[in-house]
Amino acid sequence: MAIEVNNLTKKFGDFAAVNNISFHVPKGKIFGFLGPNGSGKSTTIRMLCGVLTPSSGSAKVLGYDVFKEGEKIKQNIGYMSQKFSLYEELTVNENLDFYAGIYGLSKKERDERKKGIIKMAGLVGREKTMTKNLSGGWKQRLALGCALIHKPKLLVLDEPTAGVDPVSRRVFWQIIYSLANRGITVLVTTHYMDEAASCDMVSFIFNGKIIASGTPKELIEKEGVNNLEDVFIKYVEIESNEKIESSFEDIKFALGEE
Repeated sequence: MAIEVNNLTKKFGDFAAVNNISFHVPKGKIFGFLGPNGSGKSTTIRMLCGVLTPSSGSAKVLGYDVFKEGEKIKQNIGYMSQKFSLYEELTVNENLDFYAGIYGLSKKERDERKKGIIKMAGLVGREKTMTKNLSGGWKQRLALGCALIHKPKLLVLDEPTAGVDPVSRRVFWQIIYSLANRGITVLVTTHYMDEAASCDMVSFIFNGKIIASGTPKELIEKEGVNNLEDVFIKYVEIESNEKIESSFEDIKFALGEE
């Protein structure tokens, strides 16, 4: 297993942001971690990345204990967030050089890997372009390249395609499939259910608890709905005890009919 989570909990005072969750991710699989905003996804990811210490339970990432070996985890995973975290005032080359330095790559390793990353990202000929002048899709692929430059065995993607156009999203996911086919494990959070449906397996988290896990096909068939978005909405409605809909009364103000 690339990730083993057993009864993991994180409390802030009396509030349990993550409450006794368990899931396992086999090596080389794409795992979708789904849930509404505030459900506990980011807190879980911070624990798995060795940034936040759990309150209780256990978890291993690539065989490393999240309680004791956080630094080893950081050195062996790649992380990309929904916010573009590279340096806008540096060029494409300079950003890649910076991240290569962080991971202690030799000049030979850096130069060899940069060539492949620039080609993968579609940035050939733009190596000296200031990062702030790149389009959203190019920035996204550059950020992915920086997360991959040290050849991690696990890639953690926290809403990586938020706000990116459909063409760039498709290209990005083609890269993800290729990486998984080469044995890299991918944990991804997303609000796009078409992306989630492409994962090998998914888990839904709500109010800090895992409420369902399985392959997208299994969950769709189990709930008797048409797609994964319907599964998502059904789970939220059950857990919140509220119907996800808006009535005509709710929008009268917009129509000037109050």
